[in-house]
Amino acid sequence: MQEKYQCGVFTGMCEKDGAGRVVLCGASAYEMKYYFNEEFCGLPDSVKEELHILCVLFTEEVGGVFTIAFEEDGNVVLTTDADEDDIYYDEISSGLMVSQVRSKRQELFESLNLYYRVFVLHEQPDGILEEEEKNDIGD
Repeated sequence: MQEKYQCGVFTGMCEKDGAGRVVLCGASAYEMKYYFNEEFCGLPDSVKEELHILCVLFTEEVGGVFTIAFEEDGNVVLTTDADEDDIYYDEISSGLMVSQVRSKRQELFESLNLYYRVFVLHEQPDGILEEEEKNDIGD
């Protein structure tokens, strides 16, 4: 399935979506391409491969364009979009699939959030862990 997708790269933290989020990766069913922001080449290869598979399988299933991005605070955002004239794209199914992916890959997205906060925002890991402990106690 993913073999027919070409791999493309983009570089620079200037690679932001329309909402000002930093794009990590994405796939397009229209161009049959997977994109990865090389600014995140420090991620483990296993994580990069998982992201590649996730993005390509998502667009194979529902079509359109699927992206994974970071908000300013490091939260991971999953977005899906389609061309207006794409009659095969089902917005409801894509929304359900985003929810399913977020649920099944929660640990991956929490790890990506931590990576972004430490290596991009330069927050102290011990401060982040203390913050998470406080949140866990509050739950």
